[in-house]
Amino acid sequence: MALQDYLTVSDHNRDVSHLRYVYPVVSRRAKGVSIGINLNINNACNWRCIYCQVPNLTRGTPPPVELNVLQHELETMLADVLHGDFMQRYVAEEDRYLKDIAFSGNGEPTSAKEFPQAIEIVEKVLRKLDLFGKIKVRLITNGSLIDKPAILASLKDLASCNGEIWFKLDAGTKAGIARINDVSLNPQTHLKRLRKCALSCPTFVQTCMVMLDGLPPAETEILAYLELIKQVANEIKGVHLYGLARPSMQAEAMRLSRLPAEWLETIAERIRQHNIEVYVSP
Repeated sequence: MALQDYLTVSDHNRDVSHLRYVYPVVSRRAKGVSIGINLNINNACNWRCIYCQVPNLTRGTPPPVELNVLQHELETMLADVLHGDFMQRYVAEEDRYLKDIAFSGNGEPTSAKEFPQAIEIVEKVLRKLDLFGKIKVRLITNGSLIDKPAILASLKDLASCNGEIWFKLDAGTKAGIARINDVSLNPQTHLKRLRKCALSCPTFVQTCMVMLDGLPPAETEILAYLELIKQVANEIKGVHLYGLARPSMQAEAMRLSRLPAEWLETIAERIRQHNIEVYVSP
């Protein structure tokens, strides 16, 4: 198979698996194959990040999750990755490492009412395939629903599965969050959710920074962001700082462009001054 047929960090083609909830990607942040779980099959989310690559994104929540289908798909996909020819067919040799199962997809995973049961299914499948504790189980979340009791309780279950949370924080001011994530959100309120999250399960902050109308984030925004990060320096495991990897499918797409890798590394160094580990993916 030609190299261009392989999954890459810039091609998250979810049609490869032909499944409803489960899809494989090569993740630049996980540095290998990530088995994604998409509970938001209707492309509905409670945020609308302007860099989001989900087409036809709508505000809302997902339809009921068919848990039996989810379990079957996850078992089938993992069996193909572990014992079939999936890696040879779709993944370049240097990326042929199963790194994690990730709740991500086309909307906010925790908005699914069945999210706690979905974590239980992942644990069951991992134990069945002798993978429990051997790979990470990650939740990629905007964090907006973390403080709900059922979600907080499920995060402790996630932690017991070698779990990890990547909690979105893209800006440090209310105006900056509105500009990038298209939601009205008090940064200190979000910080409280982040703290609750970190108490329940190992948590990284994930931050996407982009050029908007040819300009990088303003210095006032950077300073506000750094101040927020500094407040949780002893509570989080680190920061995943990344740029625009794939084209946005939102109305602002033509206004967005990638920041230079050197610019992101400069921001990373400023974060590291607060004794925080930073992982940069330009």
